[in-house]
Amino acid sequence: MSDEATRLIAAARQAALNAHAPYSRFAVGAALLLRDGSIVTGANVENASYGLSLCAETVAIATASAAGRLRDVVAVGVIGGAMDADGRPTGTGPVSPCGRCRQVLNEAAQLGGIDLPVHCGAAEGDAVRSWRLSELLPAAFGPGDLGLA
Repeated sequence: MSDEATRLIAAARQAALNAHAPYSRFAVGAALLLRDGSIVTGANVENASYGLSLCAETVAIATASAAGRLRDVVAVGVIGGAMDADGRPTGTGPVSPCGRCRQVLNEAAQLGGIDLPVHCGAAEGDAVRSWRLSELLPAAFGPGDLGLA
């Protein structure tokens, strides 16, 4: 695993501990690496009205955007797993972003002019799979299609 992936997976694991997932009992953490080396994280936030729930990647992107750093995202790390009795995510299989999150990540990628590396890790263990966002979301629609990137 690269140093970048190691840092991001560790930060995503820490963020997942703050997940509010009482309905699915599936905690997800996301970490974004910014151009200056800093990391922004997010955890999923579920809502009793399920459609209003927020994915960890979306929370992290919104946090970066609120700080004026949306164009500074250069890599992503994601982990997830079923929660144990103490609320900690478990599992040894890597988890990748859902389709909605891939599209949200694409916004930052196109604005920043980068094909984001996406490191997908497991809640436990060393299993990590890495892709470029373009592999996870081929022929993506984004700001470039509107002449904005």
